Amino acid sequence: MAYDANVVRRATARLEEEKRQRRDKVEQLRRSAYARQPRLAQLDRELQGTMAQLVAISLRRGENAGQAVRDLRDKNLDIQRERAVLLGALGLPEDALDDKPSCPKCGDTGWQGAKMCSCLRELCAQEQIQELSKLLNLGEQSFDSFRLDYYSQTPWPARGISPRQNMELVQEACWNYADKFGHFRLKNLFLSGPPGLGKTFLSACIARKVSEKGFSVVYDTAGNIFAQFENRKFLRDENARDETRRYLSCDLLILDDLGSEMTTQFVQSALYELLNTRLVEGRRTVISSNLTMEEAARRYSPQVASRLMGEYHVLEFFGDDIRLLKKKKL
Repeated sequence: MAYDANVVRRATARLEEEKRQRRDKVEQLRRSAYARQPRLAQLDRELQGTMAQLVAISLRRGENAGQAVRDLRDKNLDIQRERAVLLGALGLPEDALDDKPSCPKCGDTGWQGAKMCSCLRELCAQEQIQELSKLLNLGEQSFDSFRLDYYSQTPWPARGISPRQNMELVQEACWNYADKFGHFRLKNLFLSGPPGLGKTFLSACIARKVSEKGFSVVYDTAGNIFAQFENRKFLRDENARDETRRYLSCDLLILDDLGSEMTTQFVQSALYELLNTRLVEGRRTVISSNLTMEEAARRYSPQVASRLMGEYHVLEFFGDDIRLLKKKKL
């Protein structure tokens, strides 16, 4: 799972801020407890002193070292028992003044060796969803809120089934793709159909669920993606270089509205680089387009057509424009 560096940076900053707030809260509680029961401050100083003595004893040699350690341990336990009694009298648990990490697995560092800890990964997922929400309105778009009642139950001409029956199948495929991400039999999806039928909505549902599972997700329109590739090549733009790296390396790329861009020779090359790199590296991609797969194959180069037709599973959308139906109900 390769989160974008900016996502990791923001999540790490949140982790550090939460750690600082927790320590400030403990320090404030400690000062209050010391003011109410000054003996606690003395006991804490004595506990710190026993630790220094233990280090000194451990450096000794001789038969008396073992007995000194046992005596010091007994003294330490006596101090802790008295401390617990005093804290209890204040209505506090015995560890109330201890600076304990909220995540015992990593000690609030966010990392277990070279592996990202689950606590930091959760913050990364939250930051990523917040970033995606700026483009996809993820506050409302989820599989639970997807409504099938907008799709007609009347069989669609030349299709053999109704838009409702078709969308039940499409929704199930999208849900399974997201829920079993990385292990589902369908690796890459091509959502095809006219505007206003829910392609972007279901793309957002997939983005949300995959993000919540801890994978890195990038969503962008075809026009923006190809513009970044162009800026990287011709303007030597460092920001564009970072963006294209995100498109190539994220766990899931959602490329929206393929076919809306002006299809130049450069776009053909950039699209091939994008699709081929992600396929070679085993990364998943969801493409939405107003084009059919056959139209896309004719529009783009044979190399692109081969990868689209050979590696992408088509989910067709058909029916009445949902946006117009919603407008009529207002």
